[in-house]
Amino acid sequence: MLDSILKNSANPSLLYVIIAFFLILAVYFTLVQLLRRFGKNPDYIIPRHAFKKVTFPLFVILFSFLVRMESLRDVLGLHDYAYGFRKTSTLMFIFGATWLILNIIKIIKNRVVEKYDIHTSDNLKARKIRTQFNILERIVVFVIIILAIGIALMSFEGIREIGVSIFASAGVAGIIIGFSAQKMIGTILAGIQIAITQPIKIDDVVIVDGEWGRIEEITLTYVVIAIWDKRRLVVPSTFFIENSFQNWTKTSSDILGTVFLYTNYNVPVDALRKELTRILESSELWDGAANNVQITDSKANYVELRAMMSAKDSSMAWDLRVLVREKLIGFLQQNYPESLAHTRVYLNQTEALENEG
Repeated sequence: MLDSILKNSANPSLLYVIIAFFLILAVYFTLVQLLRRFGKNPDYIIPRHAFKKVTFPLFVILFSFLVRMESLRDVLGLHDYAYGFRKTSTLMFIFGATWLILNIIKIIKNRVVEKYDIHTSDNLKARKIRTQFNILERIVVFVIIILAIGIALMSFEGIREIGVSIFASAGVAGIIIGFSAQKMIGTILAGIQIAITQPIKIDDVVIVDGEWGRIEEITLTYVVIAIWDKRRLVVPSTFFIENSFQNWTKTSSDILGTVFLYTNYNVPVDALRKELTRILESSELWDGAANNVQITDSKANYVELRAMMSAKDSSMAWDLRVLVREKLIGFLQQNYPESLAHTRVYLNQTEALENEG
């Protein structure tokens, strides 16, 4: 039947184009249905909401074959533009393939990361996985885009010749550019090193330049720290390789908290220990691991008391420290006001009489 249609057709090229178009649509919708079926099954890596991110690039790739057909040029009467059609087809294929690869990488990353909940109290492994995947994704995306642009440009013979000549005469220029870009390259390498060695991770609690905050974003060149008062501290990646800083959640999320009190020498330490225990046992912020009061220093006018406690994470530890400090000070004020630190002034009898006179 198809042969008879071709023989009777006045313009067989139009028929070839129509057949190719419907064939592309058939392949496209077949792939869409397969991906939808895969998305309904939780065992497959393609989630239900992500199949469109795969099918759109596939359509671009398939359509690039139609653009390359000689029959399409015959139908449009553009025989003299064969070079333009071929280059357009090549660029569409490169664009579609790059788009498809980038979307697949994103789907795989999201699929892996969503298995690890970063909002749990013991989220060390989740923070490690999320940090590595976020940075490695950026590296892979950067490399793929650079390769795609390079392949697209090298498909043009004129640009290819220019590129070869530039590479042939780029000895001195390459050295100059290398020295100029060494800081940028060092920053990128620092980002890669952070992904591998992980001195910091997403949601880590750190103190940088005296600022307390959480790691909110890690890129190849900089790190964003969310400060407790909703400010954002942007720090170059090299800082975490070249400088020292505090990381409160490097190995685990649980943390010890301390409260310092400065009191008189007659402070009842045992009574404070009992009150601290009562405060901690009545609070949901305490994890039950640490509970102690110690005299850690003594000066001429006061003694230093350290109340130590523990919590599941740094946020709870902060709130618990605030609560304990408030309650212990209130306890001393109400029950042992003479134990609060005082400044003593001694006057002998002669000085007192002179002042009265």
